[in-house]
Amino acid sequence: MAPELIRIISDVHFADRGSRVRSLGQLRPLLEGATLLVLNGDTLDTRPDRHAQRTGELRSEVLAFFASCGTPVTFLTGNHDPDLSGQHALEFAGGRVLVTHGDVLFDTIVPWSKDADAIRSKIVVALAPLPGDGEDRLGDRLSAFRSVAATIPQHHQSERDPLRYAIRLAGDTVWPPHRVLSILRAWREAPGRAAALARRHRPRARFIVIGHTHRPGVWRTASGIGVVNTGSFYRPFGAMAAEITADRLRVRRVQFRRGAFHPGSKVADFPLS
Repeated sequence: MAPELIRIISDVHFADRGSRVRSLGQLRPLLEGATLLVLNGDTLDTRPDRHAQRTGELRSEVLAFFASCGTPVTFLTGNHDPDLSGQHALEFAGGRVLVTHGDVLFDTIVPWSKDADAIRSKIVVALAPLPGDGEDRLGDRLSAFRSVAATIPQHHQSERDPLRYAIRLAGDTVWPPHRVLSILRAWREAPGRAAALARRHRPRARFIVIGHTHRPGVWRTASGIGVVNTGSFYRPFGAMAAEITADRLRVRRVQFRRGAFHPGSKVADFPLS
């Protein structure tokens, strides 16, 4: 029997014009050698859209492709695919590694979004009935965030015309220009927020693997908790893959070659014992 190798990627954003993934077959090399592939949120966009039939077709295409690959696949939800599965987080290595998409780090889900204020109000309402904020409450908190995300419609994500896509993307994320500061602030704060989430809700965790902000990286925080952000399949930063074996957590770049995405050079390597 082959040794266990769990590979984790995130933010594929299939069928979004900004994603480098033009066909799901380009992801097939990322399943090779893995005993489990975890797609850590935002695999595609399943939120409300005026083209509901196309959204349903894309969802079916994604589920059918990964079901046919021969490697077990687990879908964790993100803010763009809040209903793709019922799983919002996973733990591996006896609880030493926590995996979740990362939008739960921010009380507006997407701090740079034009919907941020409306999202904050909805999050407050969704969290109000929840008891406490302890170790057992992470699932409740994630479910509340998913319920709010499911009410936020798609914007530029479903636009197929390239010019209109570019205009709507700018309007959704970087215009007016002060919203760029919100992006930079989120990038700066995400590692510390992720470590704090793990300490509060999963005190056994030594590492937390997230995505969401599209900024890949590996950080050792002051608390000693390692934070891995696997980035996205968008330019300019690209994606990384986290790999968990019996005794190691490794992080690799995802490289595009011969028309497909492959596990590439090693970025970091940590013992789990």
